[in-house]
Amino acid sequence: MNQMTDPKLAATNPMLRVTDLTHRVSLETDTLTILQGVSLEINRGESVAIVGRSGSGKTTLLGLLAGLDTPTEGKVELDGAEISSLTEDQRAQLRASRVGFVFQSFQLLPALSALENVMLPLELAGMESPEARAKELLERVGLGERLSHTPRQLSGGEQQRVAIARAFASDPVILFADEPTGNLDNRTGQAVSDLLMDLNREQGTTLVMVTHDEHLAARCGRQLHIEAGVLTEPEAARELAD
Repeated sequence: MNQMTDPKLAATNPMLRVTDLTHRVSLETDTLTILQGVSLEINRGESVAIVGRSGSGKTTLLGLLAGLDTPTEGKVELDGAEISSLTEDQRAQLRASRVGFVFQSFQLLPALSALENVMLPLELAGMESPEARAKELLERVGLGERLSHTPRQLSGGEQQRVAIARAFASDPVILFADEPTGNLDNRTGQAVSDLLMDLNREQGTTLVMVTHDEHLAARCGRQLHIEAGVLTEPEAARELAD
């Protein structure tokens, strides 16, 4: 079965379409419902913030949208592929070719330099001249003079910049960010926010993020609120989206 979006329909089909998504986990004596009946659409090139209190289900939702996990019920379509019906290997292949990630904890390999961390996904994808592409991105995020530094030689903000460069290295159609400024001070977080929004606009990459940062959320085109596993969108935001 062809999982790719028809190019003729790409401009009109949403990047993400979620239908009646429910996720439960089994406990020793009970079943916990983390997400309940979530449905949403996110268009190509949009920037969307998912906000909510700790334990509301937002990080679980992000993982399901990215194909890191499969829902108990419902359907997730990413760029025309119904990822909720794919095998684990197929989901991994789709993520490698079309999805970028930025995590709160940076997730850099400590033994590799900044340049090597950004080069790694390009090398795994078999890209020609990965070093040139990695250098270009590190210069774009202001780390052209820090190519040989390992993560422990970089500040938190610099590590997050490396992570952002790595996330954009393979030109993903969609980027998921889980609390991208959560471990940063206000000034550094603002700089990282600027970088994410600039790259979203410049490359047309769809941006979906979970954040507690109200200022960062306000910079996104839409905000979705999640409470006790139920997703809502403020009326004003819906009217603007329409």
